Amino acid sequence: MNAHIKKVYIPMTETGFYILLCLMEENHGYNIVKKVEKLTEGEIIISPGTMYGSLAKMEKDNLIKFVREENKRKIYIITELGKQILDIELKRIKRLHKNISEVFYYEK
Repeated sequence: MNAHIKKVYIPMTETGFYILLCLMEENHGYNIVKKVEKLTEGEIIISPGTMYGSLAKMEKDNLIKFVREENKRKIYIITELGKQILDIELKRIKRLHKNISEVFYYEK
């Protein structure tokens, strides 16, 4: 993984994180928007411009790849590089959670 990719994607935005998470299985933009909205109980709503801009950038950076088109919708899936980035971010989030738990435990 090159330095440019790390600099751009780590730490990840919530939008980027959820897009990669949703692309652990083949999916298209509209489905991702709906899935993220459901997962976050409406707290994160990805606009079409953000979604398609993010998909294009992630595809260019080889984090996701185009699989096929169905009913005029482009289907994507995460790549190995995308999985590496997602794994790094998951470890970062777990560390944050652990640290928060330790701080709040000691402050009680």
